[in-house]
Amino acid sequence: MEGDCADDYKAFVSLHGPALRASAVPPRYWQSLWRKLESEVFDAGEYFGIMQVEEVEEEDDGDEELEGELKKNSNPGNELCYKVIVTNEMGLQAANSNSIFLIDHAWTYRVEHARQQLLQVPGLLHRMANLMGIDFHGEVPDERAVAQVLEEMWKYNQTYQLSHGTAEEKVPVWYIMDEFGSRIQHSDEPTFATAPLFYMRQQIAYTVLWPLRDLETGEEVTRDFAYGETDRLIRRCRLLPWLPNDVLEINSVTAEPSDDHYQAILSENKETLPIPIKLPVYDKNKIFKVYTDLQQVLQNLTHPRFEFTDSEQEADILYNFSHFKDFRKLSEERPHVMLNQFPCENLLTVKDCLASISRRIGGSEGPKWLPRTFNLHTELPQFISYFKQRERREEDNHWICKPWNLARSLDTHITKSLNNIIRQRESIPKVVSKYIENPVLFFLEDVGLVKFDIRYIVLLRSVKPLRLYVYDVFWLRFSNRAFSLDDLDDYEKHFTVMNYASGVSLKQIHYDEFIPLFEKQYPEHSWKSVQDDIFKAFAELFQAACAKPAPLGICDYPSSRAVYAIDLMLKWDTSSNGNFSFYLVLFVLHTVVPRLTYASGYTHFRLQTPLTQKYYLGLRTLLQDENRNRALVAVGGPIR
Repeated sequence: MEGDCADDYKAFVSLHGPALRASAVPPRYWQSLWRKLESEVFDAGEYFGIMQVEEVEEEDDGDEELEGELKKNSNPGNELCYKVIVTNEMGLQAANSNSIFLIDHAWTYRVEHARQQLLQVPGLLHRMANLMGIDFHGEVPDERAVAQVLEEMWKYNQTYQLSHGTAEEKVPVWYIMDEFGSRIQHSDEPTFATAPLFYMRQQIAYTVLWPLRDLETGEEVTRDFAYGETDRLIRRCRLLPWLPNDVLEINSVTAEPSDDHYQAILSENKETLPIPIKLPVYDKNKIFKVYTDLQQVLQNLTHPRFEFTDSEQEADILYNFSHFKDFRKLSEERPHVMLNQFPCENLLTVKDCLASISRRIGGSEGPKWLPRTFNLHTELPQFISYFKQRERREEDNHWICKPWNLARSLDTHITKSLNNIIRQRESIPKVVSKYIENPVLFFLEDVGLVKFDIRYIVLLRSVKPLRLYVYDVFWLRFSNRAFSLDDLDDYEKHFTVMNYASGVSLKQIHYDEFIPLFEKQYPEHSWKSVQDDIFKAFAELFQAACAKPAPLGICDYPSSRAVYAIDLMLKWDTSSNGNFSFYLVLFVLHTVVPRLTYASGYTHFRLQTPLTQKYYLGLRTLLQDENRNRALVAVGGPIR
C-alpha cells in the first residue's frame, strides 16, 4: 500500500481494531476486510451456494445417524431444510488473506419497534415470512403472519450494542442476516466463525464470516450458535431454540449465591471498603460545607446550617451523582466527611443483587413481595426448568426481562416466549421476573381499569443499628390504556413510565386524592392496611440487605446517609381459600437524588434487632419546608 491508502488502512485499524480483536477476527484478514467494506464487495456468491435438503421420512429405514444429523441441522421453523456449502472448485483456504466475507443484514431493529416495522415497512413482512418458512402471500400485512414472525425471529436473531451515546442509544440492537447468512446452520464443530461489525465510515453494521480451517468443494458452512460457551449444561440451554430437549430434570431451586459471588461483584465494581470509624459529635450550631454536582441540591438546599463549597477537600458533606468507590481512603483520611451513599449499596440498587439478597427471606422462592426472579447469566437452567414446569401445569407463563442496571423501562420486555428469553441472555446482562398477570387495577374515567405503580422515598440513616425512614407521601404512575394480558409490546398498556417518551401523555394524581378514590373502588381494603404491609416489606428488605457483613450486605459506615426510591405494584393473591387479598410486589429500587415534592411527613422504622420493630410518626424533620414544597437533603450530623 502507498500514500493515502496506507493512511486510510491505518485509520481503519485504529478505529475498528479493538472490535476485531474482541471478536477474534485473525489480523491476516483485516486488510482484505477493509477493502471489501470500502468498495462494498459482497463476493460470497463466488465461493458458496445454498442447497435445499429433503427431510428424511419417518417411515424410511435409512441411516439413523444421517437422520439425526439432518434433524439437528434442519432450518428452524421450516418444512424445508437449507444448507450453505462451498461451491468454489478450488475450495477455500483459511490462510488466504481474502477468505473473509461480508454478510448483509436483512432487518435491523429494536424489540419495541419490531411489530410496527413489520406492519408498516413495505416488503419487510414478506421477506421475513419467506426467510423463516412462514406461509404468507397477501399484499396487506396479516396479524397472524406478524405474530408468527415475532415468535420465529428468535431463532434467527443476532445482537450487538453501541458502546457510545445516550442510554437509549446503547439499548441492544437485534438484526437478522440476509438469506445467505440465515441459511448457515449450527454445528458443535463449526467450519466458520461470524461476528457483527459496525463500520463507522458508513454507519452500517455487517456480519463478517471467516473459515476456521481449509474446506474442500461440497463441504458445509456451519457456525456455533453458542459460540464460546464451554459449560455443557449452559450450551444445552442456549441451543434450546434450535435443538429442543427436556430440561425438567434440572432442579429449579435458586439458592442465594456464594460469598465468592459477592466478593467478585465488589472487585468488579472496584469499590474499597472503609475501615471502622467513630463519627464525631458535631456542635449543634456547626455550619456544614456541602460539595455537590447536583443542580437539585444547589438550587434547593437553603437551610442556614449548610453552605456550598467548590472544594471537595474542604467539604463536610459529599453529595455525589456518580458512584463513590474509594471508601477506604475516605475513612482513613477524612472519616468526619459524610456522604450520600453506603458501601455495597448496589446490593439494593442492582436488580440481580436485589433478587439474591431477598432470598434470605422465604428461601429459594424468595419473599412474598418479590416475584420469582432468575439471573439469566447464572441461573438460566433453573429458569428454563421452572418455565417448563409451569407450562406442564398450565400455569400462567408471562415473564418480564429487565437489564440489571438500567431504569426507565429501557430494554425491558414482556413475553411468554421461552426462545425470546433464552436469546435475551446474549445481549446486556438481564434478569427475568414473573410478570404480574393479575395486578390491582385503578379505574380512570377516560380509559378504564389500568395498571399503576407507586414510588416511596426512604432514607437509610444507619446500618448498625438499622435506622430507616420512609416518606409517607408517595408518587403514582399510570398506564395510558386499559390492562389486558395481550399486546405485550404495547408500551402504554403494560408500562407506567410515561414521563420519558415524547408524545405520550402522563397521567398524574396527587396521593391525597388517590387514597379516597382507591378506597371507594376497593371498599374492603383501607389504604392504611395496604401501606402497613408495604412498610413491613420495606423493613424486611433492609433487614435482609444489612443482615450480613460487607460485601455480602450493606456496609456499616457511620458517615453514610442514603436516599432511595422504591417502586412497587400491588397484585391480587388467590392462594388463600380462594379469597382475593393484596399482595405487595416490590420490583425496583433506585439510588435517588433530591427532588422537589409536594407534601410532608415521615414515618420512621427503628430496627433494633431483626425481630423488634417500632413505628412512630413525627420524627425530627430532615426536610426544608417552603410552601409545602420540600427538598430532600443530606443529613446534617447525627440525629439526637
